[in-house]
Amino acid sequence: MERDYMRQNKCFIFATLKKRVLICLFLIIAIAVILLEVIWVLPSEYNIKIGNEHTLNMKFPLFYSINSDYDHIVEISKLDRLLDNRFSISTNLQLKTINKGSAKLDFRIFGVIPYKSVRVNVVPRFSVVPSGKSIGINLNTDGVLIVGVSEVVDVDGEVHDLADEGNIRIGDLLMAINREDVRNSSHVAEIVQSSKGEELQLTLIREGKKFSTNLVPVESIRDNKYRLGFWIRDRSAGVGTLTFLHLESGKFGALGHAVTDVDTGSVLTVKNGEIVSSKIIDIKKSEKGSPGEIKGIFQRTQKPIGMLKINTNSGLFGKIEIETEKLVSYPQIEIAYQHEIQEGKAYILTTLDDNSIEKYDIKIEKINFQTKPDGKGMIIKITDERLLSKTGGIVQGMSGSPIIQNEKIVGAVTHVFVNDPAKGYAIFIEWMVSELANFDNF
Repeated sequence: MERDYMRQNKCFIFATLKKRVLICLFLIIAIAVILLEVIWVLPSEYNIKIGNEHTLNMKFPLFYSINSDYDHIVEISKLDRLLDNRFSISTNLQLKTINKGSAKLDFRIFGVIPYKSVRVNVVPRFSVVPSGKSIGINLNTDGVLIVGVSEVVDVDGEVHDLADEGNIRIGDLLMAINREDVRNSSHVAEIVQSSKGEELQLTLIREGKKFSTNLVPVESIRDNKYRLGFWIRDRSAGVGTLTFLHLESGKFGALGHAVTDVDTGSVLTVKNGEIVSSKIIDIKKSEKGSPGEIKGIFQRTQKPIGMLKINTNSGLFGKIEIETEKLVSYPQIEIAYQHEIQEGKAYILTTLDDNSIEKYDIKIEKINFQTKPDGKGMIIKITDERLLSKTGGIVQGMSGSPIIQNEKIVGAVTHVFVNDPAKGYAIFIEWMVSELANFDNF
């Protein structure tokens, strides 16, 4: 009996120890992962130019592995030759690009626990001409945007909620009526009045999906005109900044963020439009809690700088229409990908009240590595006293101002911090130039 008790007791102690060891291992691994995230930000994706090298500064004991199928794309070597070629502890890995393509690099904590897979894209070099020119933007929408809904009281005093009956919402795009494409707001009004109250088939788009609904226009008691119970808008205009020119393709990029409807926040689709030269006539300075604004007038007597093609979350893009010599005020330079950008000094090109493009110093305070486009890739701070004295910081109309560091264009200004207007967000330039492939010049 005593022997059985001792045997059971040993088994219990062993099981308890095993459990504690497993818990300790789990805690060690959890702490290791937390430490990795704190002391070493490892992006999930790198875009490295052909012929360039990049060093990963390893800050923790990690094994790495790469499929031999990628040997012709990227070559990996360890700079610290004192350690085994595949185990890294506070050492450096050098990535040397060979050919265009993509490779996957897998990291494991202590060589056992999967930590992260990193995609290395070897990309061609890409150069643009940074601008900073103030521009006026005229955008006509594809279809008309529904910006409001309202009830209609007919001539007999009966109230109709047509938008609710037709499942129509603010932000929907009205594309056609009775299968006829709508050209603008006036065209919609003509069709509705000529219907004389007969049922109309409306074709709309909501969140990228097309659908149809039928509505019977109601004669309003207010003015005896036929109404459909919603308000529409077909255009937008404003002042922004031209970011870059791509001379080889004859294309441009501007703004760094989408043109959205002032009421609905919807990204406007482009039917046609143009960018023109803008003459700045006044600047409202930014203050804490109140963003400032650049006020300009469109110089319509001149030929448009370019024709709009697409409006995306990464900016406005289109075809250059005038001789590029009239627009070039800065030499052509390479773009920088995310891993090439450093926290620290940089400068922007922008246009203020003297209507000439000038350099102004900024500081890149934080880099948020991304795998998909977003306008908040960097946090920047205006440090140039000349700019701060004129604008108080970032103001509306400066969106699109190119950011240059180490004589490479790294991004563009996008947003201002309302409570700290000297600071704001910027988009990575790689997201903007990637949009150039999404349209042609014809």
